[in-house]
Amino acid sequence: LSGEVILLILEGENAVEKLRALMGPTNSTLAEPGTIRGQFGTDITRNAIHGSDSIENAKIEIERFFEIQKKKQYKNN
Repeated sequence: LSGEVILLILEGENAVEKLRALMGPTNSTLAEPGTIRGQFGTDITRNAIHGSDSIENAKIEIERFFEIQKKKQYKNN
């Protein structure tokens, strides 16, 4: 993590596959122009975006990231 983060949950038919196509490969040096990583990433570790690679991992990551947000919200109130 090197900056601000925006968390999103995307839903829809083939959402994982569609987002991964839009993101481009993890190694940004191999990403096509027009993909998020192709435009904003610099290498395999600074690749500008993270997306789950499966529905199973999406469920795990949604619970992990949004549970953290809930805890921060409660702490600030």
